[in-house]
Amino acid sequence: MPPEDPANGPRFDAGAPRIAGPASVIRPNPHVRPTGDRPDPAELYAALDLGTNSCRMLIAQPKGSQLHVVDSFSKSVQLGNGLEQSGRLSRASMARTIGALKICRRKLETHDVRRMRLIATEACRRATNATEFIDLVHRETELPLEIIQPEEEARLAVVSCAPLVSAKTEQLLVVDIGGGSTELVWIDLTRVPRHDRARAIMRLHAGFKGAADDPFPRAKVVDWISIPLGVATLKDQFRDVTDDAARFALMSWHFEECLAEFSPYADAAGDADPGFQIVGTSGTVTTVAATHLNLRRYDRNKVDGLRMTTQQIDKVIRGYLAQGPDGRRSDPRIGRDRHALIMSGAAILQALLRVWPTDRLSVADRGLREGLLYAQMSADGVLDDGPL
Repeated sequence: MPPEDPANGPRFDAGAPRIAGPASVIRPNPHVRPTGDRPDPAELYAALDLGTNSCRMLIAQPKGSQLHVVDSFSKSVQLGNGLEQSGRLSRASMARTIGALKICRRKLETHDVRRMRLIATEACRRATNATEFIDLVHRETELPLEIIQPEEEARLAVVSCAPLVSAKTEQLLVVDIGGGSTELVWIDLTRVPRHDRARAIMRLHAGFKGAADDPFPRAKVVDWISIPLGVATLKDQFRDVTDDAARFALMSWHFEECLAEFSPYADAAGDADPGFQIVGTSGTVTTVAATHLNLRRYDRNKVDGLRMTTQQIDKVIRGYLAQGPDGRRSDPRIGRDRHALIMSGAAILQALLRVWPTDRLSVADRGLREGLLYAQMSADGVLDDGPL
């Protein structure tokens, strides 16, 4: 954790981009009374996820074994716009992002949040001027933004999806389709009792290998991979292909080629396995679900946890192709922030289902923010051990 100035909160020394460490503790309001080592269960936590496209934040408190969301924020900032060509974050992208982060700072102050993790992912990992950007964030907002490595990003996605895992699942694939990268984690649950499978996945927040002296049944991480292709980066790579259907097909097959280094790919039989489940977390997956449900106004309660078959997802994707760019742009089920990126996300999703067809793809309207909150609260011991 960075050194702390008692008067002004955390301060940072100049240097290389900061890589995530323990949860940061800041006190935006100087009148907030200090807390002991173990926080009160009613205390608030915050988690911010700055991705290639979006800036999202949740403020929540523990409630039993679950999270109670107090406030939230989400804005498309397109931080990675132009990164594929220049290797740098543009001034316009950084300015948009700083504006969003200032709103987040005000929310943290309003709620007197003292425990938080504020993370940045693939765009900042790749940008040659990431140090400049992180320093700018600190000067303009005083927020302790951290750049996390791909393995932690994958772990957080897994943890956030634990409540959606079926007790019948023996082989689990968690997929997080981001703006700049896609994380895949394959988990073997055959040695974990059915009633403990979701909690065994939650315990992976400490690391995929686990502790040798862990007394609990362990979920085995067979393999994980972070592919540097997300909805924005994949779209940018094929921007010169003008035919809509051809571009979609090329994106899908190109992504599948990148799966060759993921060990379960070699064993894929292309047949549905009743003990296999995919949990997908991303704007792509939730948008496909909203289209399947014909939701002209998005409803998280209907989308989160929805189970879809390969055939249902294929039908939605064929519908997107039939619409063409103009039709997708005016489709309220897709939304203005998503229409330009939905086909690259759908290409990734189709490639995965071509390799591992399933009638048990669970849609997760949750992600790194929830994973960050669960991890912080678990480390502080303020979550109950009851059912998730």
